[in-house]
Amino acid sequence: MKLPLSFYRRPDVVLIAKELLGKYIFSNIDGALSGGIIVETEAYKGPDDLGSHAYNNRRTARNEMMYAAGGVVYMYICYGIHDMLNIVTGEPEESHAILVRAIEPVEGIGIMRERRKVFDDDKRLCKGPGALGKALGLGKQQNGASLTGDEIWLEDRGFFVSRESVVSAPRVGLNISEPYKSIPWRFYIKGNKFISRK
Repeated sequence: MKLPLSFYRRPDVVLIAKELLGKYIFSNIDGALSGGIIVETEAYKGPDDLGSHAYNNRRTARNEMMYAAGGVVYMYICYGIHDMLNIVTGEPEESHAILVRAIEPVEGIGIMRERRKVFDDDKRLCKGPGALGKALGLGKQQNGASLTGDEIWLEDRGFFVSRESVVSAPRVGLNISEPYKSIPWRFYIKGNKFISRK
């Protein structure tokens, strides 16, 4: 069953980023179904967060989707090549988002191998947000897609992640000042082989 919009529209983006661990995410692009278990996320907390595209209420054509009501996709391109999948949370104008950094592939693995041109190591298919976006067939055309639609969605299939299994760490690759550089808003499942980095 798809996660309802009420799941995404709660105010605490950090809590939601933790709760996304163990949820299943799927894409159905051109009739090709692929997806897996979310094993790594990063929270970005609206206008106060130096790491956020919406810091200080910055508003551009690129980040406009961050200001939508929670439950939609925010896609952006990193380094001109990587399509990055983000999940918008909170109420309209709150500009909270969660970067999905890694999933453990379970569905459409052959499709993912073809998209990524990786045939010798399935652990690499969705390891890191750029790889994940490509493996799921996502691009800027999915920007704004509803997570209750038929193109991309999340499900709770009862995969239980204990509190002890959730690792909190600083977010990756942010060249910003403290406390946001080191704030532990990256979450991953302890010991999982599919996370982007230890």
